[in-house]
Amino acid sequence: MHRCWAHLLSFRLGIFALSTVCIGTALSSESTEADCQIGAYRFSGGEIVDIARSEGNTLRWRKFDGTTGALRKKEDGLWTSTLGWTDRPDGHNASFARCATGEIEFDGKKAQRIPFDVTNTVFEGRGGVKLAGRLVLPKCNDPVPIVVLVHGAERESARESYALQRLLPAENIGAFVYDKRGTGGSGGKYTQDFDTLADDAVAAMRETKRIAGTRCARIGYQGGSQGGWVAPLAATRAPVDFVIVCFGLAVSVIDEDQQEVALEMHLKGHTQEEISKALEVASAAEAIFESGFTKGFERFDAVRAKYRNEPWYKDLHGNYAHFFLPYSEAELREKGKEFIWGTPFRYDPMPTLRSVKAPQLWILGEDDLEAPSAETSRRIKTLIVEGKPITLALFPHAEHGMTEYEVASNGQRASTRYAPGYLAMMRDFARNGRLSGSYGSSVIARPLVIPSGAQRSRLPSRSFTRRSGGISNYLKADSSRLDVTRHDKGPRKNGSACLRLAAKAQAGRSRYLIPATRAALRGIPVSCGTRPIGSPS
Repeated sequence: MHRCWAHLLSFRLGIFALSTVCIGTALSSESTEADCQIGAYRFSGGEIVDIARSEGNTLRWRKFDGTTGALRKKEDGLWTSTLGWTDRPDGHNASFARCATGEIEFDGKKAQRIPFDVTNTVFEGRGGVKLAGRLVLPKCNDPVPIVVLVHGAERESARESYALQRLLPAENIGAFVYDKRGTGGSGGKYTQDFDTLADDAVAAMRETKRIAGTRCARIGYQGGSQGGWVAPLAATRAPVDFVIVCFGLAVSVIDEDQQEVALEMHLKGHTQEEISKALEVASAAEAIFESGFTKGFERFDAVRAKYRNEPWYKDLHGNYAHFFLPYSEAELREKGKEFIWGTPFRYDPMPTLRSVKAPQLWILGEDDLEAPSAETSRRIKTLIVEGKPITLALFPHAEHGMTEYEVASNGQRASTRYAPGYLAMMRDFARNGRLSGSYGSSVIARPLVIPSGAQRSRLPSRSFTRRSGGISNYLKADSSRLDVTRHDKGPRKNGSACLRLAAKAQAGRSRYLIPATRAALRGIPVSCGTRPIGSPS
């Protein structure tokens, strides 16, 4: 038996938990009484609960199935829980009376702290900037996959706040976490320049390999939010085995703000005319930000004056457009000095994504407001159809951070849990670069398998048509590719119906084809389009 797995199985291997706050001292097998609550704990049945610091005097528990809650201490020393990020009691409780010995009780059941092998380090990023990092490995001597955790836009220390540095090692996968330049224990100036950050990520990956040595079986990146722009870029600069992007974007920073404004205004019931006006205001604000707060004020003042008294104006938000609305030119010029971060507002990630050779996993929330997923999902699907080694997972009713939510009477969202299957999906992809089976309610588009030249040469040049319910699906195949055209009474959103048909045909599962033809088509690259009924094929 693999020795790492034997170590885990000695604790009766189970499931693990997510924490958005992961304290570095909790990674050590030694812990002071003051911080002894913080850590990942295993129950006798194998299940894991993670305890992390949260806001104020609260703690947060998380389990690998996505359930989570905030813990507050009562006068009798017991900690009681509220559901997700709501204030509603959920019936869970915890006791930390014996946590200094490595033992806690959760819902009346005892759990033991999980130890890890931890190496702290300082390495050089671009320009010789000193970056503080930490490698966390499962306690064994065998090679394991390792994930380099790439920062989002946040400015706090990743070493103090990234939960995956505990969760992945608990699942027999190493994790390297480092403080982005200008944050935590790292030197340099905070930046959002993707080019610089990608070089820092490459340096982190190389430092990981240096420390891990023969224990590194395979290595790749995981980047959330802004890290979704950085991680693929880093993967084009030095070879890695995989890239995982969580709630990221395949559009520019400018497009992100425009899409968020449009989505939010739509959800609030505004007309297309009103949305167009809101986008006009947002565009003027974006121009000021893009200029480094040096120009564009006259245009911005004009559109503000034009629309500020209209009913929809109060609902204009966006990723950052709302920040500009209350301030004068002088105030914006002064405040803007804090926001000169080198952000590449017009960076188009698509050429980079096409260039990445390593398998990519994109995990998106269908209801994400901060990083709207519709256009990104459409673009990722086009890359899949082009034959790129990309897997797309879309979680319904999940927002930024991959949390599910409920909507209060005032329209505000309150997160209740993480999407089931989200954590398992990252774990499995880090292990072997692919997914197997289902993951919660996610809808998964898997990469198309490209056949060898010999397989292609055997493919006949034929066409196949099936008509049903007023819909005609036309499949044309030759020795190099499969073209699918869906004839329909009306347009299909994002061409998703056509894409599903193409994927089925490419996988050899289409009912439209005779068995011999299914076998011949399996693995052929696919193109997908739509035409109105009655148009020529």
